[in-house]
Amino acid sequence: MISSMQQPLKVNPTLSTLLSELGEECEKVVFLLSQLKLANLTDDQKGDILAELTGSICHLHVHTEQLPELIEDEIFALPDEPDHDVRTGQG
Repeated sequence: MISSMQQPLKVNPTLSTLLSELGEECEKVVFLLSQLKLANLTDDQKGDILAELTGSICHLHVHTEQLPELIEDEIFALPDEPDHDVRTGQG
């Protein structure tokens, strides 16, 4: 879904991989949600879409469990700017 021609994220490799995978899974969820809006879905099709959506949501839950801490670590690894507090956005 995501072009392999994209530039890598400018974060540590672990966080980059996790964020890329997150983006791919989010794209899948958006696609599945769009499928649920289609007219004339059969009950079997609706069931299949909902089952895939459930799997994606569970994957997102597990996948993002440690993500806030990894992002925080990346933020704290940034050089300090004397005029701007990265954590509060104030400067």
